[in-house]
Amino acid sequence: MSLIELSDVTKQYDAGPPALASLSLTVQPGEAIAVVGPSGSGKSTLLNLLAGLDKPTAGTVAVGGQRVDAMSEAASAKFRRQQVGMIFQFFNLLDDLTVSDNVLLPAQLAGMRRDAATSRASDLLQYLGIDRFADSYPSRLSGGQRQRVAVARALMNRPPLLLADEPTGALDTTSGNDVRNLLAALNADGQTIVLVTHDLGLAEACATRTIELVDGHVTRDVTAVAR
Repeated sequence: MSLIELSDVTKQYDAGPPALASLSLTVQPGEAIAVVGPSGSGKSTLLNLLAGLDKPTAGTVAVGGQRVDAMSEAASAKFRRQQVGMIFQFFNLLDDLTVSDNVLLPAQLAGMRRDAATSRASDLLQYLGIDRFADSYPSRLSGGQRQRVAVARALMNRPPLLLADEPTGALDTTSGNDVRNLLAALNADGQTIVLVTHDLGLAEACATRTIELVDGHVTRDVTAVAR
C-alpha cells in the first residue's frame, strides 16, 4: 500500500497560475523523495498539503490511507502529531527550553506517558549523537547540532512520514554534509522522507527518487541508482 497518494491535485491561491496543477503522485513506504525546482514551482505548497496545513482547490491527498484533504482542523492537528514529523530550514526550536524539553514537546502534546517519552527522547539524542547537549539550550549549539535536535523532535512520535523543508539551507558546508549523511542514514533505517531542497548535492546524497516541479507540474521523476 502506498504511503502517499495525490490524485489530480490543484492548488490555486489567487487569479494567477496555480501553485500546483493537476498533480498526481504516489510514494511508497521507505522511499526518500527529493522535490527540486525553481522558487515558486510549488515545492512548499506540496509539503503543506501533505502535512494537512493547507487544502487543495481540487483533487485528493491521502497519507497512510487517510484523506488529509477532507480532515477538520482538529483532525489535521491530530494527524500531524501521529503521522508526520517536520524539519524546517531555521530549526523552529524554542530557545527557552532545553534540548531535551524541545524533543519531548511532541510527545507531551500527543499525551505520551512521561516515562516512555523520557526514554524515547534519551534514545533519540543518543542515536543522533547529541545526548551530551540534553540539558543545554539551543542558542549554545551550532547550526548542525540544532538541526539534529530538530530531527530528534520530528522523530519523537515515530511518524511514518518525515517532511523536510530546505533542511540544509541555513547551514554551512560542513554542517550541511552532516545533515545529508543523517537523512541518508534515517532512510537506510526505513524512514520515509519527502524533502524540498535547492541543494542538488543533498538530493543526490540521500534521495532514492528526485522529482522536479516547474510551475506546479512534474517535469522530471527519476529513481536513483541503488546506493
